Formats: sequence, C-alpha cells, structure tokens
Amino acid sequence: MKHFLSLAILAILFTSCQKDKENLLITGNIVGLKKGKIYLQKISDSTLVNVDSIQISGSSEFTFNTYIEEPQLMFIELERYNGSNYPELINFFAEPGEIRITTTLKNYGMDLEVISEFKNQKKLEEYNEIVKRFNSQRLDLIEENFEANKSQDESRIDSINRKFNSILKRKYLYTVNFALNNKDLEVSPYVILSEAFDANLKYLDTVYNSLEKPVKKSLYGKRLKDLIEARRKNDDESMKTEVIEELP
Repeated sequence: MKHFLSLAILAILFTSCQKDKENLLITGNIVGLKKGKIYLQKISDSTLVNVDSIQISGSSEFTFNTYIEEPQLMFIELERYNGSNYPELINFFAEPGEIRITTTLKNYGMDLEVISEFKNQKKLEEYNEIVKRFNSQRLDLIEENFEANKSQDESRIDSINRKFNSILKRKYLYTVNFALNNKDLEVSPYVILSEAFDANLKYLDTVYNSLEKPVKKSLYGKRLKDLIEARRKNDDESMKTEVIEELP
C-alpha cells in the first residue's frame, strides 16, 4: 500500500512539474471550421515536426498549451476532414506568454488576426508589411519579363533586370537595417536567415557582430553564425581553386 502511495505521489509531482513547464498558451478560432485537425509545429533540424495536435468537431475554437525554451517561429497547419492539407501554414513568432490567432476556413491564413504582446511577433509583422511591397514589385517585374521574352525585346529585358536587381538590393538593405535596429530581439537574425542569407558576407558579419549576447546565443543567432562560417569557408575554397587554375 505504501509503495502504491509513493508511486501515486510521484505521478502527481511529475504531472505538476509538466504543467509548471507550460509557458506558451495559444488560443484561436478558425471561423467556419466544423471538422478537421489542427497541428502545432516547429522546425527541428531543418524539418517541420508536430509539437501537438487537436481534433476539431463542432466548435472552431482551439487551444494549445506547451513549453518553449526560447523565442522561435512556430506554425499552425490545418488538415481538413477529407484528409487534405492547406498549402499555406500560419506562422508566428512564439515567446513565453499568451497569443490569440483568428482566421477563417475560406481564407485560411490570409485574413489573419494575431493578438499578442510578443515583441518579436510585433516586429515580424512590421517587417513583413514592408517586404510585401518588395515582393509585389518583383512579381510585377517577372510578369513584364515574361512578356519581354515573348517579344524578344532585349533592351526591355535589360531594363527589367536592372530594376529587379535594384529591388533586390533595396530589400537586402532594408533587411540588414531592420536587423541592426532590432539587435536585442531574436527576430533580427531570423530575418537575415530567411530573407537575406545570400547577401554580401560583410552585411551578415555586421549584423551578427551587432547582436546582443543573449541573441547571439539564441537558436537563430547560432544559425546565423553557422551560415557565416559556411559562407566564409566556401569563399576561401573558391579562392584556392581560382589560384590553382591560374597557375601555369
């Protein structure tokens, strides 16, 4: 009997510890959803993995209560009742605390409303609003380039390419400046990794060296450091190859 009680007490303590570790509460509503399955996901070792899941039946409200070690991007994927998945994922920058996400079944992830006090999420939303403009301009140029290629208008193609490169350069500069202005947040190295990973190495170095120590030690800070080291190694190897090829 004593042995049974000891096991019961240990089980209660373990459950209590697990609850104490839950530091992220996600609530939301997918208006119009009657049946389906919602997955909370994160990226682990470059792969999207499920953290938790909820079966929806009747109510379109959902709740996830989980634990994260540090701020990071997370995703919500909806699997419809017929088993097919939506191509778009809802993403958000999670931190310990509470966040509410609302969307509709008809326009899943597009008519999105996110309510939270997460600093990284607010800054990411600010960044995305500006980047949308660059991406929209690039899409317009891609369409123009298609028409120019059909008519074989070389001068127009050259003009479009110059505009394309100009937009890309401005996007990189905006991303770098955004990262420098938010060096105390994990979103800083994240935007570099997601939107400017192939920018000039000196820009990546400048951003990394400006990061505050806790951000350098964060998930995305470490990944940015790894990227810089890999890029530098590739550049060194390329230079060695060029020298060897030039030798008589």
